[in-house]
Amino acid sequence: MGPEVALAADTFRAKQLHDEYTESPEYMALLRGALGMMKLSHIDLLVVGLPVALFAVKKAALEKAMTGKHDVGDGKTVTVAKALAVAQPQGALVHYASVHQKMAEIGKEQSLIIDPGSRTFDWLVAQGMRLVQKQSHSINRGMSDVLRLIAHAITKDIGTPYRDYDAIDLALRTGKPPVIFQKPYDMKHLMPLAESVADQAVSSMKEWLEAPHSLQNIILVGGGAFLFRKAVKAAFPRHRIHEVKEPMFANVRGFQLAGQNYARSVMAAERDRAASEHGGAA
Repeated sequence: MGPEVALAADTFRAKQLHDEYTESPEYMALLRGALGMMKLSHIDLLVVGLPVALFAVKKAALEKAMTGKHDVGDGKTVTVAKALAVAQPQGALVHYASVHQKMAEIGKEQSLIIDPGSRTFDWLVAQGMRLVQKQSHSINRGMSDVLRLIAHAITKDIGTPYRDYDAIDLALRTGKPPVIFQKPYDMKHLMPLAESVADQAVSSMKEWLEAPHSLQNIILVGGGAFLFRKAVKAAFPRHRIHEVKEPMFANVRGFQLAGQNYARSVMAAERDRAASEHGGAA
């Protein structure tokens, strides 16, 4: 798996559009491809993410599956000593707090992290850094839904199957129309379809929030942030919506920080235990 994976892919593209995707062979293949790119034979701690709705039920199983020896091809293996699964938007919260040097301050505040991704639209309410489970959830209303709706509309318009999701995605992000049958295809009339997905997702999220007026931080991240921004701002007209540079990578950058913090806390606990045992022996 790498930046040019699309060049090697065939016309069938597994999008992992089901709740058991972390248990699928495709997921494991992508994981091992990523491990192979790290060029390490041993990883002390691997941090992985889960959609919020699956976090409680899948966390233990995913951590177990990630731990151990993985064959990454060419006769090479990577051993993962320990895995830590976190809810995906928790990574973004850590990243945002770190970038804005608000780690101590945000620990006393209530935050809403909104993460429109490829497969799911996730949101997480956190008190400090702790997830408020009853107000946090995810639904299958991500960018893939937008791309499929637009592709279906284009198919009806041109009279032949059209499934170039990457071209649609690029057009949405850049404003440059995709080229179909050697001509630029104007997608402006299809934008209401894309906006309807964002509106539905944000509307569903608001039903879970008990006290929106108490939110001190609303943070929008994820690969679909650019498309969901309008719906989020309309839903919270009296709040400032915070964003980060390169929102697609906010979760994974937070995962790295969370892993480093976790490793330091474990090492500190081990030192304390060793000191205690040494003192007791003395």
